[in-house]
Amino acid sequence: MKKKFLSVALLLGTIISASAQQRPAMHLLATHKIQSDGGWDYLTIDHKNNNLYVSHGNQVNILNKNNGDSVGVIRNTMGVHGIVIAGAFGKGYTTNGKAGTCTVFDLKNFRIMATVKVGQNPDAAFYDDFSKKVIVFNGKSSDVSIIDPATDKVLATILLGGKPEAGVSDGKGKIYVNIEDTGEIVCFDINGYKVLSRYKLKGGEEPSGLAIDRATSRLFTVCANKVMIILDAKTGKQITTLPIGDGSDGVVFDPATKIAYSSNGEGTITAVKEISADKFVVQEIIKSETGARTIALDPITHHVFLPTATFEKNTDATQKPKRVSGTFRVLEFGK
Repeated sequence: MKKKFLSVALLLGTIISASAQQRPAMHLLATHKIQSDGGWDYLTIDHKNNNLYVSHGNQVNILNKNNGDSVGVIRNTMGVHGIVIAGAFGKGYTTNGKAGTCTVFDLKNFRIMATVKVGQNPDAAFYDDFSKKVIVFNGKSSDVSIIDPATDKVLATILLGGKPEAGVSDGKGKIYVNIEDTGEIVCFDINGYKVLSRYKLKGGEEPSGLAIDRATSRLFTVCANKVMIILDAKTGKQITTLPIGDGSDGVVFDPATKIAYSSNGEGTITAVKEISADKFVVQEIIKSETGARTIALDPITHHVFLPTATFEKNTDATQKPKRVSGTFRVLEFGK
């Protein structure tokens, strides 16, 4: 009887192990085509209204995130980079790099409500759920504009000492932002509007995308020299450095799965698993498409979205490859 039970247990173990190995890894689920031309940068999800906002040239294309259908366009956002969802106020904000402004729009009907003057070349931006303010990072003027969505007025401008890229909030009053040209992360107080600390990145060049695990106070920054550096947000101590693909401009962290995803323009996604607060491993390298360098996460479905287009074959390495007209699309990955 014991031998029989042992045999059954071994058989079940083999079946479970085989089943686990056969589970599909992160892969391409859908391709959502967008019928317009131009460059792109960030994309953002409005979870409440199931909409996906995609910066594209001088406009923002809006898709239903569940099926990819086009539901609207916000035009005249000159040199648009980022889109912010301030759901508590029913408003969205675009950062218009060429105009030095933010366009305020209604999340229900996409009607333009106001224009806010900020710094020079506003780029990355986000809504801070702690302070209930819109945080706009201005690349050329090396500062950050704090907008009150209740009035659409700039409350403060904070000098950062370098060109800011992406930023995140710890949910407790501190904001962290990558400074690309100085290779560091700056932390500032959202209440007192002052810089608190600067974390120099050892072994990291030109940091761009930034994500945070609020539960463990870990920052994930992706750098131009093909590394992801993970730091203690409270102290700036570097926990580890892991390899990623070339051309990363974005990273997101899924708090449910404890996985950070780096979107690499070379055509890959690097998935980094947080085993514990001090242990991280590259779990998977997912094939995407060339040019897919920015990323947005849907924390409900755990899908990620990346924009790209088809490029002409380039015989001159000194020249940027040209986009093929009419090929812009958003890639949706999941399990």
